[in-house]
Amino acid sequence: MNPWYRATAAAPDRGSVRRWAVFCVLLLALLVTPAAVAQAATQAPAQAATSAPRVGVVTMQPGEVFFERFGHDAIVVVDPVSGQATSYNFGFFDPSEPDFVPRFARGEMMYYLVVLPLDEDLQQYRAVGRGVSIQWLDLPPDQARALADGLAIRSQPENARYHYDYFVANCATMVRDTLDRAMGGALKSQLAGRSRGNTFRSEAVRLASPAPWMWLGFDLGLGPYADRPLSRWEEAFVPMRLADSLTQVHNSAGRPLVQSTQVLLPHRITPEPAEQQRHWWPWLLAGLIIAAGVLALGRRQRMLAAFALPYWLLCAIGGGLLVYLWGFTVHQSAWANRNLLLVNPLCVLLLIGGIAVLRGRRPGRWFDVLRWVVAAAALLALLIHWLSFQAQGNLQWVLLLLPIHTALAIALRRHDLSARTR
Repeated sequence: MNPWYRATAAAPDRGSVRRWAVFCVLLLALLVTPAAVAQAATQAPAQAATSAPRVGVVTMQPGEVFFERFGHDAIVVVDPVSGQATSYNFGFFDPSEPDFVPRFARGEMMYYLVVLPLDEDLQQYRAVGRGVSIQWLDLPPDQARALADGLAIRSQPENARYHYDYFVANCATMVRDTLDRAMGGALKSQLAGRSRGNTFRSEAVRLASPAPWMWLGFDLGLGPYADRPLSRWEEAFVPMRLADSLTQVHNSAGRPLVQSTQVLLPHRITPEPAEQQRHWWPWLLAGLIIAAGVLALGRRQRMLAAFALPYWLLCAIGGGLLVYLWGFTVHQSAWANRNLLLVNPLCVLLLIGGIAVLRGRRPGRWFDVLRWVVAAAALLALLIHWLSFQAQGNLQWVLLLLPIHTALAIALRRHDLSARTR
């Protein structure tokens, strides 16, 4: 090989080197670019699938209609891709269902979980001026996804119905239980051992207090079941109590569960009733005044009968309702109600004697006996309360009605009726 050829082969010119470098770069780009594009295309949906939704608990303040008095709540899930806020609302029922009213009376109502956009869910609250706030929760991604997936399954038509109970299975307890399942029981474990001393009765009477007929009905109709102290877990049947308790809970990382609170709608109507101590003495005073009026009528038997008849009628109706609630419904909170000793169903028989007195006639001896039986039953209610047999918060009713029953038993004595009819 001659020297010129060896020099040419060993040291190529600069133009050839530059062309080879450009060719290699272009070849590498052609090989790498499709792979990078394919990887990006597959990563995008994968990231969207693993992104955690944002979860919040929305609380609606009490309204002015009787079924709005306890407030309301729902769970809000925000889709991580679309940003759509969806409300999972456990507070729907269908009044067109067969036997709706009888089932309502028996305590066999069915409610539904309904899914709708948050803006749509807020429309009715905005229209009536009810305040709404949302608590955004700091849930780990796996718990947030589990909650969203569970709600998606639960909201299917075949799973959406549930048996409603005012105290243990309502909109708020469903929200509470759903959160607890997603948190692996951590919510219940942090709330079940703490109590503020509230009861089903105290909360029901407080929230119904703007409507006298409603709170009086709750107070008279609830039995001993409603008077045991509740844990924070149990008192979360009230949406506002649940919202308050959530601020005391921590997530699995030890951080506060409630990350932030946002007011969605201002409250423009009467606010939630505050807690108030209940006093027994006004009830006793009213009972003594009415009893004194009965005794002051003396021998004016027809006037006494004119008062006694509507009084006994109310007692008979109230007692009949309590018997129905205890014996023929699943309203456990109304069972074994000792107010039956005060609004005694036996008063329906006293109506017969009362009508006779009103007409100037003398009833038989049974009338005297039955009045004293009714008075003795009311006295028994006081004795049971004093002995604290399965405490029931009905002292105010005892102090109101016992004096009236006793006064009527005394005032409508048989010899007074005999003197009046001779």
